[in-house]
Amino acid sequence: MNFAIAVYAAPYSHQSPDTAYQFALAALNAGHSITRIFFYHSGVFNASGLSIPPQDEINIIERWAQLSKKFDVELAVCIAAALKRGIIDEAESRRYELTQHNIHPAFQIVGLGQWVDAMITADRVLVFGP
Repeated sequence: MNFAIAVYAAPYSHQSPDTAYQFALAALNAGHSITRIFFYHSGVFNASGLSIPPQDEINIIERWAQLSKKFDVELAVCIAAALKRGIIDEAESRRYELTQHNIHPAFQIVGLGQWVDAMITADRVLVFGP
């Protein structure tokens, strides 16, 4: 089965990002595929390259990055939601003449069209969030 997954909640403020990760990992380990994992609304904070949790807590951002690398899954971040919340990649930093960017390299900023495409091509669509 092919899944499209959306994550709407920020890490460490809601259980849903970790639940989405656990589902994605289990599905991929069971031989299923994931078209795209789309981070929307406050879920874009999962893409922050500056988040450093305490040593006794999980690092959900690094978990997403490892999952993406191991299974070649796209971690897509909604551009409108990201810009509004200060999650910026290098290209957007240049476009808005900013001096820095902060998105984790495993994630990429995309338009809402990529989420629509994922929903069209997936067998099942799952949304994790408040």
